Amino acid sequence: MRGTIRMALGSLVVACLVLGLKFLAYRMTGSLALYSDALESIINVAAASAALVALRIAARPADANHPYGHTKAEYFSAVAEGVLIVLAAFTILREAIPALQRPSTHLVPLPGLLVSVAASVLNGLWAANLLRAGRAARSPALLADGRHLLSDVVTSLGVLVGILLARATGWHVLDPLLAALVALNILWSGWHLVRDSVGGLMDIADPATTQRLREIMSQHADGALEMHDLRTRQAGQVTFVEFHLVVPGHMTVTEAHHICDRLEDAIQAEIGGANVTIHVEPQEKAKHHGVLVL
Repeated sequence: MRGTIRMALGSLVVACLVLGLKFLAYRMTGSLALYSDALESIINVAAASAALVALRIAARPADANHPYGHTKAEYFSAVAEGVLIVLAAFTILREAIPALQRPSTHLVPLPGLLVSVAASVLNGLWAANLLRAGRAARSPALLADGRHLLSDVVTSLGVLVGILLARATGWHVLDPLLAALVALNILWSGWHLVRDSVGGLMDIADPATTQRLREIMSQHADGALEMHDLRTRQAGQVTFVEFHLVVPGHMTVTEAHHICDRLEDAIQAEIGGANVTIHVEPQEKAKHHGVLVL
């Protein structure tokens, strides 16, 4: 968890640097498209701050009031980031729509574009780093931040290409038009962030994880008869796994416990940080509902 907090702190530093570079590019060029790009970077700073706070909360151990820990705090960060992105999109549209009717005719200076390119390169390198760390730590907050930065990079590149086309063709309406397209892209990104994060808060099961668990149980449950009522949910970096395990009625508690230990070890080896709860049932008391034959 300390590694994810360090990554979130790094995100905040990078977001501030990129914000400064993008506003410098806007001041050097006066481009509305670059202004919209800079406005999104304000959201990056706010999102990085929210992710840092959420990860610090998520790192707290379980207590009497939170027996399952605080790991779901990461999802609140991702939801907040999505909402901020949507607000940024509407701000950009408010600036772009009037400019579509009266586009500026001045040429965007190349030095300002080079500053924007430098900001995009920095953003892209850090986005790749965040996504790699987020997948390794299975952190929703880091993954949300990484995906957002990656969409920001794509948007920035599109803006730069459009501005260069406007310089080459004299179609100055491309500047506000690109700003509007940036806003729509940001809306789409924000919607996906909110949807995925709300899904985590609502304990949506991952079919791929469920299938992996069934395969693990089939391979490591020697001595048991059946498994049913498998449930999984993700809470930040922790995957909670619950199921009923049916064993022969004559099996001793010690023997059944050995099977459970073997299953827990196999699941945790495959899914790092898994929290496994197994309810053991004798064969004659089994519910036989949704049964997987081992």
